[in-house]
Amino acid sequence: MYTKESWTCIFLIICSMQSVCNCCDWIRHHYGHLSAEYLSLLDQMGGDITEQEAPVFFPELLYRRIDDAKFEDQVRFRNETIYQITKLFDGNMKAVIWDKKKLDDFLNILERQFENLKSCVSPAEKPERRLKRYFKKLNRKNYSAQAWELIRKETKHHLQRLDIFKAKMH
Repeated sequence: MYTKESWTCIFLIICSMQSVCNCCDWIRHHYGHLSAEYLSLLDQMGGDITEQEAPVFFPELLYRRIDDAKFEDQVRFRNETIYQITKLFDGNMKAVIWDKKKLDDFLNILERQFENLKSCVSPAEKPERRLKRYFKKLNRKNYSAQAWELIRKETKHHLQRLDIFKAKMH
């Protein structure tokens, strides 16, 4: 009887380890490809990225701090950032003059990244407050075309920073 329970326990441990390995493989082999796709779509869906400064300072300190965190915390941070970006694009977009098809493709790929990353880690007890607060401030926009261009610029900055961050994870 104990042998059967022992084997069951070993089997469950191996299965749980396999899911973590599959996630690491997914990050290594698929994250970069999808990231390149959504960065390209972000550039293609509108004109030139604005040179105007955003009214909210980029949270560079958070990225520097997460550079030294454990792997699971880094994946969780990346996932929370992507989630916050998708929430930004969930507002009134009537003033947007971007290519709607490319915008939809961009958001679909972000959602795909989010779902795959979410399956890699256990949920955080609490989302990173400072990151959430940053995106909340950034989301205080007037929904003008100019405001959306600032959002697009900041989004690109975050996604590029996550790519740099991903390169350090291996």
